[in-house]
Amino acid sequence: MTQENQDRWSAVDRYITDRLVPADEALTAALAASDTADLPAIAVAPNQGKLLHLLAQVQGARTVLEIGTLGGYSTIWLARALPAEGRLISLEYSPAHAEVARANLAHAGLDKIVEVRTGAALQTLPKLATEPGVGPFDLVFIDADKENNPRYVEWALKLTRPGSVIIVDNAVRGGAVVDADNTNPAIVGTREMYELVAREPRLSATAVQTVGTKGYDGFLLARVVA
Repeated sequence: MTQENQDRWSAVDRYITDRLVPADEALTAALAASDTADLPAIAVAPNQGKLLHLLAQVQGARTVLEIGTLGGYSTIWLARALPAEGRLISLEYSPAHAEVARANLAHAGLDKIVEVRTGAALQTLPKLATEPGVGPFDLVFIDADKENNPRYVEWALKLTRPGSVIIVDNAVRGGAVVDADNTNPAIVGTREMYELVAREPRLSATAVQTVGTKGYDGFLLARVVA
């Protein structure tokens, strides 16, 4: 990737966002609050957030599970696609990040729909599976530590139903996903996730490469078919 390529990708993202993703006070405030709190600048881009919103709407989602909250930017996009009686549970490892996210969600008027739970997701997910009245989820968005993506997909399958949708972000890793010799845990976890999905008869899936303000990456989209 050259700087010239990155500049062009970013310019195209701005062009798309300026025309199709109108400025929004709550979303802008969420990014500003996350920046003030020194959260990593890794939230999805605005046009990608709008894509999540549209996918949730197309799915007709009433219940959403998000693994990886950060400052709640993607959470706001997803929650706004839900009906008034909808529910979104978001899992965040960092209590500090969760605090920022809860404030951002309250500012957006979504604190009655969204619940942010803290702790390691692999410890929280088994509790969700046995909690009365929780699930199955219509849509699961996975955007957390990539080395655990295979386990997150396994839990997503346990917490969904036929017809549910599972989205895994950052599934291309700048193209490094094709490097079988790469020992980076994020790459190893991503490759293992692909292998799991490929052999899982309950999933029909594809993945799409993307470029934009976040660089070169992509996402995996799967539908639970059985």
